[in-house]
Amino acid sequence: MVKILRQRVIDNFIVDFYCAKYKLVLEIDGSVHDLSEVSVRDEEKTKILQEYGLRVIRITNAEVDDDSECSNPR
Repeated sequence: MVKILRQRVIDNFIVDFYCAKYKLVLEIDGSVHDLSEVSVRDEEKTKILQEYGLRVIRITNAEVDDDSECSNPR
């Protein structure tokens, strides 16, 4: 079983999801991340996390909402 932690503190950051086994960080970004100043901070955050040997994957809220493969049928 793979353990995935939510809202994990790494360095001075809080990441959305973290899997230690695979050294994986998953960030789910809303539209605010499209702003240039936020985007610059995101790039710096990603760079620092990568220096810890972590793989960082960023996806948008829209990608999460639109992925019917992950949606539960009702």
